[in-house]
Amino acid sequence: MDLTLGKFIVWLIVGGLAGTLAARVVTFKKEGLGRVMNLGVGMVGALIGGLIFNVLGIDLGLGELKVTFEDLIAAFLGSLLLIVVWWLARKVWPKQTPQ
Repeated sequence: MDLTLGKFIVWLIVGGLAGTLAARVVTFKKEGLGRVMNLGVGMVGALIGGLIFNVLGIDLGLGELKVTFEDLIAAFLGSLLLIVVWWLARKVWPKQTPQ
């Protein structure tokens, strides 16, 4: 795996966009999960998606630009995966209200 600082930074930047798109798709609202949450989900999702693509050796052959469409796809899929895991965790472990 050839993870460089540049690639890591690209995942974070593209992740902000991907998180916003993923949150809008999941919530069907223009604001998604909110600005800060969209960025957070996108950045973590970009890292998850990028690592999954690297570990599985997925190369879509979409070019060698600094920010490739492949990076955007990986960030978007990672963001969706994070939202789904978060949603499932909230279903399995609901918030306890004090009595």
